[in-house]
Amino acid sequence: MTSLELAKEACKILNNKKATELKIIKIEDISSLADYFVLASGTSNTHVNALADEVEVQLKKIGVTPDHIEGYRSNSWVLMDYDMVIVHVFTPESREFYDLDRLWQDGEPVDISFLD
Repeated sequence: MTSLELAKEACKILNNKKATELKIIKIEDISSLADYFVLASGTSNTHVNALADEVEVQLKKIGVTPDHIEGYRSNSWVLMDYDMVIVHVFTPESREFYDLDRLWQDGEPVDISFLD
């Protein structure tokens, strides 16, 4: 599975669990951190954790496990590191506060019309 396919799969899983403000940003040309960031918002702390849990469970079913997960205890931002894809799930308040959308604006937005 390519990093783009993984990012899109994570995005589909998040969409199926009613995540909001979904976005995939290609960062491989501007950072060595990863190839893609997947950004999503949940409607509450509980929803954020449920979204992260669902991504982990569904990707594990296809043999993909995260290298690292952090933020479950914060209840406002969960970061899931899948090596070349990093999934960020926020509460709306945390997403606005950390503003990764702006920080990574030099990245290339990926078309997510496949979700429609």
